[in-house]
Amino acid sequence: MNRILKTVTAVALLISMIMTMTGCSLGAKADDLMEGVKKRELHESVDRKTYAQGMTDFAVRLAVTCNEADAGQNVLVSPLSVIMSLAMTANGAEGETLGEMEKTIGFTAGELNAYAHSYMKMLENLPEDSGSFELANSIWFPDDSRIDVSKDFLQINADHFDAEMYLSPFDDSTVQAVNAWVKEKTKEMIPEIISTVNEKTVMLLINALAFDCKWMTPYMDYDIGNRDFWVTPKKRRNVPFMYANEGVYLSDENAKGFIKYYKGAKFAFAALLPDEGTDVNAYLESLSGERLRSILDNAEQCKVDTAIPKFELEYKTELSDVMKKMGMKRAFDDEAAEFAGLGTAANGNVFIGSVLHKTYICLDENGTKASAVTVTTPEANAAEPVEIKQVYLERPFIYMIMDTETKTPFFIGVMNTPDPEHP
Repeated sequence: MNRILKTVTAVALLISMIMTMTGCSLGAKADDLMEGVKKRELHESVDRKTYAQGMTDFAVRLAVTCNEADAGQNVLVSPLSVIMSLAMTANGAEGETLGEMEKTIGFTAGELNAYAHSYMKMLENLPEDSGSFELANSIWFPDDSRIDVSKDFLQINADHFDAEMYLSPFDDSTVQAVNAWVKEKTKEMIPEIISTVNEKTVMLLINALAFDCKWMTPYMDYDIGNRDFWVTPKKRRNVPFMYANEGVYLSDENAKGFIKYYKGAKFAFAALLPDEGTDVNAYLESLSGERLRSILDNAEQCKVDTAIPKFELEYKTELSDVMKKMGMKRAFDDEAAEFAGLGTAANGNVFIGSVLHKTYICLDENGTKASAVTVTTPEANAAEPVEIKQVYLERPFIYMIMDTETKTPFFIGVMNTPDPEHP
């Protein structure tokens, strides 16, 4: 296993037509559609902190809804990746369809465009010692007459998302081309996202996110030792744990946790361990964006004795039912969906056919950690005892990877067992 924490996700959004239609190497059978469409330099300025509450709320709702569908599994979703793909699509939506999409995500299409542009600019300007965090977007269209794509749609997604645009046959060669793009943009950690292209498909909108950073202070060999992880109160797995002292403690009436920073101070790993007797699924369902932000905002500066299990996992899901349950129904309705802003379809109404989401994470001793002001704690008087909190993640827990400026999670998951190969 590579001894660096690597977290990546790729999400593909497929927009399909109601009518049946005829049906690469990336370069050979995928032509760049941006000829004649030049990305414009935008000078809009957005304070991402004003988006923090809404983005955190979407992250929690997405995690809760996915966990309801896959309860008991190791669930890991990237709300940022999902939002990026849906936001690109929203630029082609109209009427009630657009309204539902905006209500489900929590922001208008214009706000999402501004946020996406600001986020990507932030990543472009990361200090060199912060590790690697990259976002990439692409939109794929068939090279036949089934859809006449709107140049305005291409322009706005080029401007705000730096989206690459491709014309391709939408046959097996397109599957190869898309997967090659995903593999490249996720640094080969997700080798594929699709296995076929439905003959009704008229568009693919893809976001790929790759995060690869190190802990500020890597764990030494003597910081690693096996202990039991209790999958259930009666079932346990003996797995490697990593032990360290941290400086930020999280808690509410039903859980405790900690924050572990990544090198460069831009990103952090956060975990919440429900109290004994509190089911992790019930605790997750009790969370809201507001409550999670309250926990993070009221973090306590103190010494925390921590233990994290090493784990590596993949998670793949189809999000159509999840998004419908969250309120985005019309976009999936083959008759009622309103996506005229994408362009003119030749043989039917355009609607979203599926939303594919895939994530991967590997967390081990080199990991990633950043030093931050919050880690520096005033010393108590020598005569007074220093209370040391203890959080050992030895039963199912919730975890996040977030940016430290806004405390908004771009990954959120539920760890039920760090050894999924041996249930």
